[in-house]
This record gives sequence, structure tokens and C-alpha cells, in this order.
Amino acid sequence: MARRCGITGKGVLTGNNVSHANNKTRRRFLPNLQESSFFSDVLAVPVRIRISTNGMRTIEHNGGLDAFLLGTPDRKLPQEALVLKRRISRAQAKKAGVAA
Repeated sequence: MARRCGITGKGVLTGNNVSHANNKTRRRFLPNLQESSFFSDVLAVPVRIRISTNGMRTIEHNGGLDAFLLGTPDRKLPQEALVLKRRISRAQAKKAGVAA
């Protein structure tokens, strides 16, 4: 499983550990990923995604998972989020077709 956020696309960065003697050794900066569950109102099921804490805040700020995905352009979303967005769009269209 990749160390990449399913919403923001944040991944591993690299840099140096610098000692007091100015010795430099390579290190990795890992994103703060959490396995989290968000409830999708359109799908009516909880959706589990591996997401950074920054991504969690972004989703909550935008009014939930469905609102965030439907309001974000496709070019700004990673592949995992695009698949989920398509599922939500199809379910929303199906509900609108039944209601009409």
C-alpha cells in the first residue's frame, strides 16, 4: 500500500538529517496517514479511505465527503478519489432518475 493520501495526494518527501557537526544523512518525511471512515450520504454507506489528517480537515471544511468530491475538479483528485467520485455521481443520478 502506497504512503499517499487518497484525497490530497500528499506523499513521502525526502531530505537530510543534519547533526550538530553538520553531518548530513538522508531521511524520509512520511505523511500523517490515518485509516478513516467517512459516511457518504448519497451511497448511504461508510467509505473507508487512507487519508492524511490535512485531508480530513479539508473534507470536514467542505461539508462532508460527498460535497467535497462533487465540488472538486477531476484534475485535482488522485485516482482513488476519482473512482469514489464516479460512484457517488452515478448513485446521485440514479436517485434523481427514480425521484423524477
